[in-house]
Amino acid sequence: MKRVLAIILGGGKGSRLYPLTKMRAKPAVPLAGKYRLIDIPISNCINSGINKMYVLTQFNSASLNRHISQTYNLSAPFAQGFVEVLAAQQTPDSPSWFEGTADAVRKYQWIFQEWDVDEYLILSGDQLYRMDYSLFVDHHRSTGADLTVAALPVDQAQAEGFGLMRTDSKGVIKEFSEKPTGDALKAMAVDTSRFGLSADSARERPYLASMGIYVFSRSTLFDLLNKNPEHTDFGKEVIPEALRQGDSLQSYVFDDYWEDIGTIGAFFESNLALTQQPTPPFSFYDEKFPIYTRPRYLPPSKLVDAQIINSIVGEGSILKACSINHCVLGVRSRIEGDVVLKDTLVMGSDFFESAEERTALRSGGGIPLGVGQGTTVKRAILDKNTRIGNKVTIINKDRVEEADRPDEGFYIRNGIVVVVKNATISDGTII
Repeated sequence: MKRVLAIILGGGKGSRLYPLTKMRAKPAVPLAGKYRLIDIPISNCINSGINKMYVLTQFNSASLNRHISQTYNLSAPFAQGFVEVLAAQQTPDSPSWFEGTADAVRKYQWIFQEWDVDEYLILSGDQLYRMDYSLFVDHHRSTGADLTVAALPVDQAQAEGFGLMRTDSKGVIKEFSEKPTGDALKAMAVDTSRFGLSADSARERPYLASMGIYVFSRSTLFDLLNKNPEHTDFGKEVIPEALRQGDSLQSYVFDDYWEDIGTIGAFFESNLALTQQPTPPFSFYDEKFPIYTRPRYLPPSKLVDAQIINSIVGEGSILKACSINHCVLGVRSRIEGDVVLKDTLVMGSDFFESAEERTALRSGGGIPLGVGQGTTVKRAILDKNTRIGNKVTIINKDRVEEADRPDEGFYIRNGIVVVVKNATISDGTII
């Protein structure tokens, strides 16, 4: 794996994850109480023996830079390991910003070409899964492919939202179609039992969806990018072009948990699924294949007469006499007495407030960090450093699906109330 360079695509503005991306790049969005989305592909790389990684991003990359610099130091003597952020930049030769996934790689190919590697592993920065990329790369090498695409078996309902592959019995890609429907969709069905699925599972999931994860042989990647400078996206343009020009395209079937966290709804459900009992669909508890993040050296969480049901509580939190049901609470969360939280993500805080600071805030008419006395929050996301007052009700009382209330400190997406980072919600507010 020393001959592999990983390129992690950070995505664009992250408009589907807004307002969580209002002040941060999409890969820097917090996940599961203490992690960030970028920790997933980086951890997968480290566990797979791949230690050369670039992260391409275009918007709000300050917090992502800080997280990576404080977390991943792979540069031991003679190791040459690194994780480095490459932000979009304008130059005389390239005056425009990234225009798509392929365009982002093209604009920085001069850096990628400097490394003496055989393959480029292209990854996404907003997916939740655990994969041993060494098996993926070995499959690419053993089949002699120019390009290998990670494929997820999906059912018909899911298939309409993906780029689909039609393969032969050996996994060679014969056709690639971006989000087909109707008869075109049915024509993309394959016998997925060839790839290890049971007969019942193969009947339920006869389509191979592109996961947006690729292994390119060195010459193939730059040949495709430079021959077709107008092609800006891997899925929509580069892969179909590779098929047209006769390159050898192979699929690599991955039949395990994988979730694209591209929307507020998907992000919300993926986080809450981590609390599922007895076993969640994805678990961070795997000693052999851990997910890494920044060590914060925080004290243990303190629970005082609190009722916690099927929830995750990040370290450094203080929970008083409250009721927490099916929630994920981030680091340094502060929950006061008589609070009811249900089906809610609380991302916690970046810093502590002392008892003296909290008392001074209250006496001066301010609101301390965390969730105040007697507040009820259901089906919501409270971003970092939010200050929720006493006796606040956040339940989406009017059952609104979409709303923008930036002046009031919140948005509603997919029926989920999202209180933005650093927002203050006054005492007695009803949302």
